[in-house]
Order: sequence, then C-alpha cells, then structure tokens
Amino acid sequence: MTDTPSSAPVPPTGPAYGPPPTGPGYGPPPTGPDYGPPPTGPDYGPPPTGEAYAGPATGAAAAGTPPAPAYASPVVPAAPPAPPAPPAPDARRALLAVRAEVAKAVVGQDAAVAGMLVALLARGHILLEGVPGVAKTLLVRTLAEALSVETKRVQFTPDLMPGDLTGSLVFDARTSDFAFRKGPVFTNLLLADEINRTPPKTQSALLEAMEERQVSIDGQPHPLPAPFLVAATQNPVEYEGTYPLPEAQLDRFLLKVVLPVPPREDEITILRRHASGFDPRDLATAHIDPVASGADLAAGAEAVAQVEVSDEVAGYIVDIARATRTSPSLALGVSPRGATALLATSRAWAWLAGRGFVTPDDVKALAHATLAHRLSLRPEAELEGVSVASVLDSALGSVPVPR
Repeated sequence: MTDTPSSAPVPPTGPAYGPPPTGPGYGPPPTGPDYGPPPTGPDYGPPPTGEAYAGPATGAAAAGTPPAPAYASPVVPAAPPAPPAPPAPDARRALLAVRAEVAKAVVGQDAAVAGMLVALLARGHILLEGVPGVAKTLLVRTLAEALSVETKRVQFTPDLMPGDLTGSLVFDARTSDFAFRKGPVFTNLLLADEINRTPPKTQSALLEAMEERQVSIDGQPHPLPAPFLVAATQNPVEYEGTYPLPEAQLDRFLLKVVLPVPPREDEITILRRHASGFDPRDLATAHIDPVASGADLAAGAEAVAQVEVSDEVAGYIVDIARATRTSPSLALGVSPRGATALLATSRAWAWLAGRGFVTPDDVKALAHATLAHRLSLRPEAELEGVSVASVLDSALGSVPVPR
C-alpha cells in the first residue's frame, strides 16, 4: 500500500471498514490485491502497470471481483456460431413410405394401413375388425417394423386380469418394499388381440391408458411412452364366449376399420409370396425397412394441428353429428367427442393428401370409419334389418355440403 502525504488524513483501512475513500483530499487510492483493480479515469491519471496489476484476483478473492478493467488483455472473440442443423426429413414423405413397406408383407389392406397412420397422427386408437386370417395381427407387427417403434402383443383371454395388462406392485426382498413392475401396456404400439374375449373388468383397465396416456397404481400415476397407440382386434363371427365392448370403450377408439377378404388378384399375390419363401411369423423374410420413426410421427402430429378448418367445414361436421342424434333408427347418436374425432381424422387425412386445409370430401372420406362404431341401433330397427352404415349414409345425405 502506497504511503499517503503526512498532511492528508489517513483513513482507516481493513476489512472492518470496507474500501478506503478516494479523491483529491486523500491522495492516490491504495492499490493491491486487498482492494481489487485500481480505479481509472482522468482524476487518477494512467492506470498502473506491472505484475501486481496483471489482472483481477483469482481464487477465493475472485468472488467479489468486478469485471476486467479496460487495460486488461483484449477479450478473445467468441467462436463462430455452429452451422444450422440440416433440416429434418419430410415427415409426410416418410410416413407415406410406410405404406409401401407394409405392402411388402400385407396385401390388399391399404385402407387399414391408411387408417392406422391417421390414428397415429391424430393421437388416437384403432379397432380392427375382420374374420380370422385377414392379416390383422400381421398388419400391426409390420407397421411397427416400418415405423421403428416398440410393439407388444397381448392375447386377450377370459382369465386375463387387469394387472397382467397394466402391471402391478411386486414385493422386493432386497429393499423390503413394494416396487412397480410395468405391464405390456408400456409400449408404443400395443396389439390387443381379440379384445372382446376378455371380461369387462380387464377391458376397462385400458380406459385410463387410452384416454389419459397413463396408468395409476396404488394412487400413483405412471405416464406411458409417446407415441402410444392401442390397436385392438376382434372377430365379427364366433360370438360364443365373448364380451362385446361397451359403448364407453368403443367411444375411446378414434377409428374402427373393417378388414375385408382381399379380392382374387390380391389373394393370388399372397399365395405367390408364400410359395417364394415368405413366412408371416418371420418378418425378416419380407425385408421390412424402418423408413420412419417416432420423431416423424411427432412432427406429423404438430403439422396436422396446423391444418386449417373453416367455419363452414366445422359447421358441416356438427350438423352431421346432430343429424345422427335425431335419426329415428338410432338409440345413440354421435356425441361431441365423436364430432371432435371426425375433425381430427379429417385434418390428418388432409395433411397426408398434401393440403393445409380440410374439405368436405375429407370429412366424408373419414365419416364411416370415425362415427359408425359410436352409433347404436334401436331394437325395432335391427329387427327390420336396418344397418348402421345405411343410417349414417342417410345422415350424411341430409346435411347440405358447404361450397
């Protein structure tokens, strides 16, 4: 510390008094490691130089060190910004390529493949119905391979318990406590095979998972992975020993797609593939390539949410739903949830078609797959041979199409 002139008052110094005062009356300010960097400016002349003033204090004294003074070494310029990441591949192109990959193993079910893509984009679930042997299970397995997502299959049987599906608490002897062991529902693509063969108690175990995307065990919620899709299958024949899904659970399925028996040409193609070595139990023989991923599904879902819906098209969807509620042949019409489901599937269909807006034709194209399973016929209408499809066609025909 530099000595001050004897005529000037000597200010007290030390930690108890803080930094000493400065100014013309006190002479040059003290400097050194105890006082940090010396002040600069016209009142104090040029800043001191030398080893003692090379820079701010380091170590414990650096906690209260002010920014580097103007006379310190020049600041090293920041590194140049990293080049922007290459744009992600087009999600639409990737998802449309999925249809070509699935066609390597499944023949003649293009509508079902498109329906599953719509369900994934709209973040819903799908019910696949068809007679045995029309490739319902193979379709789901192949789609999971082409999308590169995790899939699990559960065979629904009369003795299946809810814990076999959702998971349960298991006692861990190492910790002397109960630990949650996840069930097969914790996956991206759950194949619920022959869902109508299990009792309602087990069927209802899926309700929370389908709607809330979580499973609650002992009051503790466990979120499911994303994306999450339930693809349930059921047979329209052999109803002995089955438990039809209640309306509340049917309403949770965004789409219901019927897989028909393929036409003759497609069936010949199936036989030729089997003759050339294709094994439906081993998808490696079909050479299915993963052409899309969960990131493509997430990007596609965000893009679908941006598809515009005009007031006229929204009113058209509502009028269709209201027409089913007033039909004399129906005991149960389309609920508001069904109307929002038709909106979601129409937007996904429009996006897959490469448009940023929904047209009435998109609504008509998805109306049967989205709404038919939500309708319930009156007993007298069933006795007269009326079908749900014909009632829905009448409702669609009674609503004016916006122009």
